[in-house]
This record gives sequence, structure tokens and C-alpha cells, in this order.
Amino acid sequence: MGQYYIIDFDSTFTQVEALDELARISLKDHPDREKIYKQIEDFTNASMEGRLSFADSLEGRVKLLQANREHLHLLVKHLRKKVSPSFLRNSVFFKEHADDVLIVSGGFKEFITPVVTEYYINKENIYANTFKFDEEGNIIGYDRDNPLSQEGGKVKLLKELNLQGDIYGIGDGYSDFQLKESGMIKKFFAFTENIERKSVVEKADYVTPSLDEFLYINRLPRAISYPKNRIKCLVVGDVEDEALAQMRKEGYNIRHQDSIQEKYLQEAGILFCDEANQPTPEQLQNAGKLKVIGCFGKMNNRKALEVACDNGIIIFDDPKHNPRNADFISKRVIAFMNEGKTHMSSNFPDLQPPRINNAHRLIHIHKNVPGILAQINDVFARHKINIVGEFLVTNNQIGYVITDVNAGYDEQVLNELKAIDFTIKFRLLY
Repeated sequence: MGQYYIIDFDSTFTQVEALDELARISLKDHPDREKIYKQIEDFTNASMEGRLSFADSLEGRVKLLQANREHLHLLVKHLRKKVSPSFLRNSVFFKEHADDVLIVSGGFKEFITPVVTEYYINKENIYANTFKFDEEGNIIGYDRDNPLSQEGGKVKLLKELNLQGDIYGIGDGYSDFQLKESGMIKKFFAFTENIERKSVVEKADYVTPSLDEFLYINRLPRAISYPKNRIKCLVVGDVEDEALAQMRKEGYNIRHQDSIQEKYLQEAGILFCDEANQPTPEQLQNAGKLKVIGCFGKMNNRKALEVACDNGIIIFDDPKHNPRNADFISKRVIAFMNEGKTHMSSNFPDLQPPRINNAHRLIHIHKNVPGILAQINDVFARHKINIVGEFLVTNNQIGYVITDVNAGYDEQVLNELKAIDFTIKFRLLY
């Protein structure tokens, strides 16, 4: 009795609906292309939202495609660039669960297989439709005997497979929910990283804005320790749209407010502000979750800089107000959140550690007193965890340690690191 993960392809594994994209490739020179694009998208949405049977939707879309093998080749190249970001960074999950992950899609193997097999997914675990071609390589139809071409096809397929164990479904459409509705799977996770369909979300066991969230909930191997959608980014004042676009792309939960209010700052992991809307030292003293501030302008309160540092809050600002580099601050913030890099901070010591592959990265921020590094290393030694990279920098206020280890660890290790005297903040990056 194992566990299986049934994953959709369109708008889940990838950011797009592949047949819609194929239409844009095959019909790019057609005089009525915009009208046909709209018809295909309408078929897609009607089916995904449960307003039209999947079989009718599929037949309608394929008739409109006017595509051939060369178009499919171009589509595959395009789809490889459109893999959902959270799937892209979590290849470790697919590698470690290669026998447990099944791609089940109403799409077509001709474009799904070359994309997903690059993520350690076994060919025999890919279930999808197949096209029919004429002698010139034009698509003329599809295999109608395949259960996935029919209404309720995913349910029919799982009945045939008769998997023994707990089955979890991840997808964005009504056909994915049908697996839960039929009793074929234990839990259904509505995947909303690319599109959120209200009719599907309302019926899901969980809403997962990214694969990170799914892996976190189920304690599965993942690239980052804590899902970014759970980290609130508070935005106050005049903040560049380009910078916010970068943060949304990373998956952070953006919240706008007119002023810095303590109740919102206490919930925030990240603060973006402008020069006219900076937090006070008192507000920073009570911002227990806050990790980083990005100020679009100069942080002009020296006391606030010191209090932030004392509380393990790093600050990046832009004294030159450089309009030609609108995403300068967001790049610094992202580099800190993802890699622990402090380069160009206005209150932390400078550290730019290289990323070490196949390692876990932990950050320890503490008061600058002697002996902390020895205590950190003693924790790892007692638990027989090998250190593959370690970096320590200090200023007058804090010590900042990044440790890369090549072995797994349990909660006891993390608790002991947090319990070291003079610890200010502890983070597990990945």
C-alpha cells in the first residue's frame, strides 16, 4: 500500500493550455486566427469549469487546430519554457518519487512526454491521449478508444489502473475534481499557481497556490523549506510595479496598505516601502516575523537601522533613487530570501555565498559574542551531520552564519540550533 500522486498537465505542470498554444502556432498565418483562438479557449474553459463535457470540448478543439507534426515540434520547445515555476524548482520530489508520480491528462502524449520526462517522470506513468495523423503528418483526429478522450476519462482510467494505496490529485480543472467526487482519490488539491477556477476551488480539499505548498503540507521533499505563498509581503507607499511583478513571480503574498500599521507589520515577512513611509524603531521591535525590508529610497533613520539589525531584520535601500533599475531592490530581497545573500545591505555584514548543489542551507543570526560558531558546529557534530560549506561574517551588532550540510536532519537538530544562547533568528532556506 503506497502513495500515488496524480498530476494534471495543462495549467498545472505547465503554465498554459497546450492545445490553445498549439492553435497559436498552427494558425498564426490564418486570416481568422483571432476568432478561432477565441473558440478554442472557450471550449477549454467550458470543459475545465464543468459547463461542457470533456469529450465535446476535445473534439471541438482538435477540429479547429489545423496542425501537423512540425507544429507539435515547435509546441514542445515552447512548453519546455512554460513549466510552472514551482514544478521547475522541485525536480528533487519527482526524482525521489519517480515510481509514485503519474501524469494523467486529457492532453496528448506527443507534447506531454518530451516535457515531463525531463523531470524524472517515467514514460510508463504518463497517461494521455494520442493524435492520429495522415501520410503528410497532419493531425486528422485522435484515438477515441482511449478513456481519456471521453467524459469522465480520468475516473475511468483510475478504475482500470486499480492503484492500491492513498492517492492524491493535483490539478486546476473539473476533470481533476471528478476523481475526488467519484471516490477514486483520498484528497484533491486545486492548483492555482496559473489559473484559479472558482467552481473547482470551492470543491477542493485544499487550495495549493504552488507545488511548494502541496509538498509542505504533505511533508514531501521540496526545494524550499517554507512556501512563499505563506509569506506576506507588505507594500506601503510608492513602490515600483516592476519590483512587485518580480515578487509575484516568486509567489509571495502581496498586501497593499496606505500606511505602516503594527497589526499588518507583525504578520509580514517582507516589507516594501518608500522613503516617506518607513517603519519606526518601535514598530520594528515588535515585528517578529519580519525578515527583510526593501526601501525604495534612503533609509534615513539610523536608530531604525540599528533596531532592525538587533532583531535580525536585513535592510536594502536605494539612496540614489535609480529609476533605470526599478527592480534593484526586489533582486536584492529575492537573493536574500532564496540564497541568504546580504550584498549591498545597509545594515548587515556583506556575504555572497555560492550555491552548493545537493545541500541544505541554514541561516543563523546571533548577537556578536564569542563562541557561537563552535556551538553551531557542535550541534551538527553530535548529530553526525557533515558540513560541506560554512560562512561567517560579523559587524558590531550581529554574527551571520550560513551553513550548508549534505544530510537530512530532524526537528531536534533545528530546535537545538534555535536554542543556542544569543540566537536572534534562525532560518532553514532549502
